[in-house]
Amino acid sequence: MNSLTLTLADEGATLALGQALARHITPPLIVHLHGDLGAGKTTLTRGLVQALGHQGAVKSPTYTLVEPYELSGMQVYHFDLYRLSDPEELEFMGIRDYFANNTLALVEWPSKGLGILPEADLMVEMAYLPTGRQAILSGMTERGLDVIKELAP
Repeated sequence: MNSLTLTLADEGATLALGQALARHITPPLIVHLHGDLGAGKTTLTRGLVQALGHQGAVKSPTYTLVEPYELSGMQVYHFDLYRLSDPEELEFMGIRDYFANNTLALVEWPSKGLGILPEADLMVEMAYLPTGRQAILSGMTERGLDVIKELAP
């Protein structure tokens, strides 16, 4: 199984998916989060980051591009590239330094960093349904496939 499709009834279900992901993630891991504005990418990230032990708000780093967290012996970087106008800007901020052996990288709008960002281990596509949301998780590497196997019912 290289993908898993889940229906998320509400914000609580999206947070719960993030919490479940947190139980099965070991760094290094790169997660690309796709979906329209408001589809639940940041909500999923909040559930994951808080399940790893962050106390407090988890906001989308739309203007700062990256929000770092030191959690459970790993470095977690939450990127939001929505406002990025040129992928080369990532080189200027030293993007390659963010991807180390003890790193979990969560990247919203990864298509804005095409050609600069490393490939994803796990891809999450968030989409609207008539009621709720849908999350399609796809394993892009062995590490990503392992996460999906752990999550599958």
